[in-house]
Amino acid sequence: MGNGAKAAQKRERNAAKQADKGPTSRTKVNEAAKNIICQTCRQTFLLTTRAPALEEHAQNKHSKTLAECFPGSAK
Repeated sequence: MGNGAKAAQKRERNAAKQADKGPTSRTKVNEAAKNIICQTCRQTFLLTTRAPALEEHAQNKHSKTLAECFPGSAK
């Protein structure tokens, strides 16, 4: 006897388990986490975005300071 039947059964079981889990997309969660908003261009950033990245955005896009573009996150 070979292991071909066992492998096919295992594939079927794993496919059934994957079908029960549902979608694994994170887009809704990521959209909800975008709560830092540039006051000049209204671009959204994730909550975990650090000050250097926000400062880079303010300088490169608008030639402004961090406090001018993101008044709530200025340190």
